[in-house]
Amino acid sequence: MKTSERLSRIWKGNRRTRLSPSQIIALAFAAIIALGTVLLCLPIASRSGQSCGFRPALFTATSATCVTGLVLYDTWSQWSGFGQAVILCMIEIGGLGFMSAASFVLFVLRRKVGLRQRMVIAQALSLNEIEGAVRLQRSVLLISLILETGGALILTLRFWPAYGFTRALRWGVFHAVSAYCNAGFDIFGALEPGSSMMLFQNDPVVLLTLSALIIMGGLGFFVWEEILGGKKIKQFSVYTKLVLLMTGCLLLGGTVLFCVLEWSNPGTLAGMSIPQKILNGFFQSTTVRTAGFAAVDQNLLTNAGKGLAIVLMMIGGSSGSTAGGVKTVTVVVLLLFMVSRSRRKNTVSVFRHTIPEGKVLDAMTIISIMSGLALFGGIFISATSPVAFTDALFEAVSALATVGLTAGTTEKLSVVSQILIIIYMYFGRVGVLTISMGFLSGNRAEERFRYAYTNLLIG
Repeated sequence: MKTSERLSRIWKGNRRTRLSPSQIIALAFAAIIALGTVLLCLPIASRSGQSCGFRPALFTATSATCVTGLVLYDTWSQWSGFGQAVILCMIEIGGLGFMSAASFVLFVLRRKVGLRQRMVIAQALSLNEIEGAVRLQRSVLLISLILETGGALILTLRFWPAYGFTRALRWGVFHAVSAYCNAGFDIFGALEPGSSMMLFQNDPVVLLTLSALIIMGGLGFFVWEEILGGKKIKQFSVYTKLVLLMTGCLLLGGTVLFCVLEWSNPGTLAGMSIPQKILNGFFQSTTVRTAGFAAVDQNLLTNAGKGLAIVLMMIGGSSGSTAGGVKTVTVVVLLLFMVSRSRRKNTVSVFRHTIPEGKVLDAMTIISIMSGLALFGGIFISATSPVAFTDALFEAVSALATVGLTAGTTEKLSVVSQILIIIYMYFGRVGVLTISMGFLSGNRAEERFRYAYTNLLIG
């Protein structure tokens, strides 16, 4: 038995009524949202000097903490400098995980990280064991700081000649953090409220810098540790190989499909040159999987383009990253399972390794739950708000996968639909399995025996 397993059993045996790591994570996110709501309710947080009210503050705090990007009001137009700073802090904490902030304090104070903290860190980073959790957490903080600083520097230098140093620096820092954390919040409303990245749709420096930050944030911290660890590609773990392969396929495939579907659409790509079409097709393929920036009007996408966006939003990024969705490897496992079953195989294998049956069941469970919730959300929103079903489904998936793109629907939502979106954003960020294991796990006594098998007709 591994040391981590023995320590885990000892801890579980002695914890009595202590909260599990899953519960701690879920409650911590709720606490951050609550604090952010209070701060955004303050008159100083609004540009008008008047409180925005509880519901808009809760919606915005949830969207920021869960790095979604859906907003009821334009971020720059509604929120003051203080309000924008609060939003940026929630994005950083929500994107990197609250344990990153807590670990940073412990590292600075040179305090020892105990077993309980290690287990929460492992859970927050989607690790299977606690060994190496602290080391990975240090890497997360260092890598994130380097990438966000580099992105902020490039964006600042790009904006400086046209908008002055102060505004350029503020824009550079805000959007670098928002992109790396896959949040999708922007403050370009100073130029045109609600424009997102449309004003820069022909600027390769801005779009490619944001794309690079989005991709790097969505790969996952475990993957980055292996990439920077000096290993050769053939020495990478199976998980890292699958993440890199799936990410590349989604980026390339998404770019090609978006360009094909929107090439002649006058509302999106039709008026652009060929290089500009390819650039915006690539940016759309990148941002739609979880970031939420919009270089083209999502409301003007063709129905096929919206359908493709919904699929990519649902897939999202990779585990242990700043991204949302069901995750890339989850989809790969399900596809491999389907191929194996179609070939009458009882095991699922890839790169000469067998995937445990439990992992396959986890993948099927996550995708089934997320798909069911997305369908229910689309029906519920279209029934309670003046929104077509396709746009309602787009909104529901965007919230559930913490993407933040909208087809012009968010401001049309009824109160009950807004509440549903708030729940979906929280549920999508904290994670289906985290919530189910933390709060819904019941007595496992029924697993000590099995009922008699029965035969059913399937298909």
